[in-house]
Amino acid sequence: MNEFTLGVEEEFMVIDPVTRELRSHEQKIVDAAQKIHEDQVKAEMHQAVVEVGTHICRNTTEARKEVTKLRGTVAQLAGDIGLRIGAAGTHPFSHWQHQLITDHPRYFEIVDELQEAARSNLIFGLHVHVGIQSREMAIHIANQARYFLPHVYALSTNSPFWEGRNTGYKSFRTKVFDKFPRTGIPDYFASIEDYDNYVKLLVKTNCIDNAKKIWWDLRVHPFFETIEFRICDCPMLIDETMVFVSLFQAICAKLYKLRQQNMKFITYNRALINENKWRAARYGIDGKMIDFGKELEVNTRSLVLELLDFIDDVVDDLGCRDDLQYIHKILEHGTGADRQLAVFNQNNNFEDVVDYITTQTLKGI
Repeated sequence: MNEFTLGVEEEFMVIDPVTRELRSHEQKIVDAAQKIHEDQVKAEMHQAVVEVGTHICRNTTEARKEVTKLRGTVAQLAGDIGLRIGAAGTHPFSHWQHQLITDHPRYFEIVDELQEAARSNLIFGLHVHVGIQSREMAIHIANQARYFLPHVYALSTNSPFWEGRNTGYKSFRTKVFDKFPRTGIPDYFASIEDYDNYVKLLVKTNCIDNAKKIWWDLRVHPFFETIEFRICDCPMLIDETMVFVSLFQAICAKLYKLRQQNMKFITYNRALINENKWRAARYGIDGKMIDFGKELEVNTRSLVLELLDFIDDVVDDLGCRDDLQYIHKILEHGTGADRQLAVFNQNNNFEDVVDYITTQTLKGI
């Protein structure tokens, strides 16, 4: 039986508490954290970003403990040097032009190749790994799981502002990331060999030097036995992170279960799924998505509830029913983006939004 183990990575903003701008921490947070958590806290391309990653967790209970502990550690170490951390998909007003690139050959190489697309890529995401022992099974599940990406993404929208502007999107983060090659919803692959041949061709023709430069919203991981879900904005609250971790785990478990019963979910093509992804980015949970089976527009909220019904028969075995309950709070109080916008609309003040984000980031620690 597949265990559906979990790994969770979150990317945080490092913020100056006085100006509320993004600020380079000069790797001090990473250096200090590595004495406590070894390689669980890493630098990212921009110096105002800190990435944390859990160990392999057997279930969502373990994952929640690690996510909470890592947020707490990074927040405390930031505080020790007079800084704060914040969890959102974009900073409300900082400009990327003022941000320093981390001194590392890999980042310089990416910036050299991708130029302004890389320098302006000042975004913060959540990556969830779900363990799938066989790569053949992983590509089968990944092909079908693509359909559900916009539904979870809509719930995770947490980046309405960019460089001091209200973008009109609930998640502008993916619009920024779209400038990169090999992003977005992946294609369907007929087999794992088909996928491997695609990677080999890109390496052979010098498009990439390894498969980690494939930055899709979901990928069969090139080095770990996991499917990695990469579509979500970094969630403001730990409870929200755990909702998305639970959803991705349960979607994989459900699709695996169907396969064991010689059944499968319909595989839709990328162009159709992209329509729903765009709607999720623009409207979050307040819009409509397409139900391709019915060929109708349906309220996104009702599709989220349908997704809960779809996975209901696996969540008790996984032990994530309690984590999933928080979906109803998101539907009631809004996504991170909705809440950021509500704070902004009170005084039209971006600093208030930053203060709100940094406070919420530490809730439950």
